[in-house]
Amino acid sequence: MSATKERYQNPVVGDDIRLRLLTYNSNNLSDLYEIEKVEIFRLDEQLASENNPDGLYLVDTFQGSSVTQEDTGTYLLTLPTELDKYLIGTYYDIWTVRAVNGQPKSSIRQKFEIYPDLWYSTPIPVVYDFDFRFQPNKFRKGSKQFLIIEIIPNVPTAGDLRSYYENLAIVSNLKISMQLNCGECNNFANSSEIILEDENVDYREKRYGYYKLDTEDLACGIYDIWFKLEFGGNIYISDKFNLQVYD
Repeated sequence: MSATKERYQNPVVGDDIRLRLLTYNSNNLSDLYEIEKVEIFRLDEQLASENNPDGLYLVDTFQGSSVTQEDTGTYLLTLPTELDKYLIGTYYDIWTVRAVNGQPKSSIRQKFEIYPDLWYSTPIPVVYDFDFRFQPNKFRKGSKQFLIIEIIPNVPTAGDLRSYYENLAIVSNLKISMQLNCGECNNFANSSEIILEDENVDYREKRYGYYKLDTEDLACGIYDIWFKLEFGGNIYISDKFNLQVYD
């Protein structure tokens, strides 16, 4: 069964892989003048040679028109990995770009892997649990920064079983919700206001998720924040945690 995954979410053959590119100029996200193309290469040791030491094999080429600009300096190519064309292994997505009009083109090389399907069998239902951590838990009003969310399998440390649970966490959908609990803590007029409700956490790196929180329009106060994992027809909802926005 195919799914849509980020490059670090252990994609398998048949998945659509979100290949992202973020470009900065002097520490600020900045737009490129042009993305000419994105080439997908597979590493094949049998093809390694003096002129091709990595054994790169061209699998696909996408023109710049296939790339979606999501935000300032933030680009996305959704890569379909159909059977027979894509195999289990290591790949590079090489972006040919021009940063500024009139300057030479340059190449940006990024890496991703396609993994085997994850199978596990047992005579009884698998019982699992997850803990969550996140940071930071205090934002000064006006801040715009990423929350870092960690998913921790709460299972025995036996190697195969723990690895299975970690992979469940990696490939699962992660959502975030946030609710005002106490505005300024002396005025409850806005208490219980829903700020976020089941928003997708799209930026994923193995067991970590990243969600950019903009506090510009948020009231100062204490917020309840919680997370939801969805996979295999199961839903796991975390405890509610506190996050503070202060002046």
